[in-house]
Amino acid sequence: MDMLDEASEKTKDDADVRVGRRVRALRLERRLSLAELAAKAGVSIGALSQIERGMSSLRVKVIWPLAAALDIEPSALIADGDEAVNDLYCVRADKRRSIPVKSEGIAKALLSPPGATLTGMLVTVEAGGGTAEAYAHAGHEFGYVLSGEVELVVDSTKYGLKTGDSFAFKSTLLHAFRNRGAEQCQILWVNTTKPSEVRDGA
Repeated sequence: MDMLDEASEKTKDDADVRVGRRVRALRLERRLSLAELAAKAGVSIGALSQIERGMSSLRVKVIWPLAAALDIEPSALIADGDEAVNDLYCVRADKRRSIPVKSEGIAKALLSPPGATLTGMLVTVEAGGGTAEAYAHAGHEFGYVLSGEVELVVDSTKYGLKTGDSFAFKSTLLHAFRNRGAEQCQILWVNTTKPSEVRDGA
């Protein structure tokens, strides 16, 4: 094999790894197991596992059923370049997904990629906005106030936090937060609990 063939083979291998990571990211986003996606797409678990690990190319006859099983366009699986909408390790600034919230004046954008152990969020609290009531759930959390001010209540204790302040506590403690300032507040919030597992007022 000459150098040109080696370069071509390496490019192909890199593409297979990118596609495999994309397939796994999409599967994890949809909370499907390897077996569930394989069954929906009509492929073997072994074949799907090899695709996800970049050890096997995504064949044309597999692209369509796999895309249908993931409820996406086939082109989304094989898009060129590293600027993929879905990635296993990165989230592009313009591809963030919003997390549904119940309380007024709060918006949460998901910063962590699918399958991550930690859930990173950009929490935006408008002036006067805040949680409807104190809540608790499993896990731990950490936050850093990027801008503005927020009143954080943890286990009945109130903390007035400003830009640059940070916090951390067990999520099992009752907690709530509210922006009592006149300007919008943004918080980088990291949680060990998945968004879907948190049943709270925010």
